[in-house]
Amino acid sequence: MSKLKFLITLLVLSNTILAHAESASHGVWHNAASTLEKRTEIAAAPLDGKIYAVGGFSQPSLSNVLDFAVSRMVEVYDPATDTWTETTPLPEGRHHAGIAALDGYLYVIGGFTKGGLSVWRAVATLYQFNPVNQTWRELKPMPTARGALGVTVYQGRLYAIGGYDGDNNSAAVEVFDPQTNIWTSVAAMPTARDHLAVVTASDKIYAIGGRPSLNYRKNMDVVEVYDSATNQWHSRAKLPTARSGIAAGVIDGRIYVVGGESNEGTFNTHEMYLPDEDRWVVLPSMPTARHGLGAAVVNGRLHVISGGLTPGASFSQVHEVFTPTR
Repeated sequence: MSKLKFLITLLVLSNTILAHAESASHGVWHNAASTLEKRTEIAAAPLDGKIYAVGGFSQPSLSNVLDFAVSRMVEVYDPATDTWTETTPLPEGRHHAGIAALDGYLYVIGGFTKGGLSVWRAVATLYQFNPVNQTWRELKPMPTARGALGVTVYQGRLYAIGGYDGDNNSAAVEVFDPQTNIWTSVAAMPTARDHLAVVTASDKIYAIGGRPSLNYRKNMDVVEVYDSATNQWHSRAKLPTARSGIAAGVIDGRIYVVGGESNEGTFNTHEMYLPDEDRWVVLPSMPTARHGLGAAVVNGRLHVISGGLTPGASFSQVHEVFTPTR
C-alpha cells in the first residue's frame, strides 16, 4: 500500500471512529411502560409533567369496526410512576392530527377522520382539553382543513404548518391566538409537504422532512426555518436521512428527529440538529424502528410512543425513552 493510500485509509477510519464516538457520547435509550393499546399515527404532547397520547388508528377489532379503527382514545403517561391511564376521549376520532400544549391546556388541531367509506376526510377542527376537569371543548376551526400537519407553540400562539387537505399538499401556515380565538395566516412554507415534523427552537420555527401527497416513496430531506420577526422562511442544512412519518422533540435547544417510513421499511434513525451551528449529528438509533409515532419531552428526556412497525397500517405499544448525556 502506498503512503498516500495508507494516509487516506487512516483518515477515513479516524473519521468513522470519531463519528461513532460522538454518536455514543450523546445519550442512551431505555424502555418505559407500554401504552394501553396498540396504535399508530397518534399525536403526543407533554402537559404539566405528563404525556398525552391522542387519537390515531387502533388495531382493527370487532369493537372498532364501525369507526374504521379511527381512535378517540386519550392515554396519559405519568413518568413518576411509569404508568399509563385513560382520560376523556376525543369528541370524534382523529388520526394524523397536530397537537401542542399551551398555558395549561392541550390543543388538538386538524387531522383526518372517517367520512363515508373513507378514513381520509381532512378536518379543520380545533379541540381544547382542560386537564383539571378532563373535558374537551371545540374552538374556532382552522381556515384550511388538513391532516398530517405539524403544530408548534411560539410566543403564546399555535402554529399549524403544512399537511394534506385531501387533494394536495399544503404549504399553509395558520396561527391561532387562544386569547382572541382568532386565526391568522403568515408566510407559507417554501416547500409544501405532509408527514413532517415541526418544532420551536432558538427562537425560530423549524419544519423538517416530510413527503409530497402522502407518498412515502418520495421522502424529503428539506429543512426550512421560519423567522417571525421578518415573516420569512429560509433553508437550513438538509436532514441527513430523507424521511417522513417522523417525530421530533427539543431538549436544551437541540432538535431530535426520530423514526419514519419509506417503501423499503421503517426507520430507527435518530438524528440531532444543532441550530446555532446549522449542523446534524447522527445519534444512537431507536431500539424499535417505526413511523406514525408520537414524541414528547419531559424532564429533559425524549419519549417516543407507539407507531407502526412496518410501512402503512401497522401498530405498536412501544414506549422508548432517550436520555441525553450532554
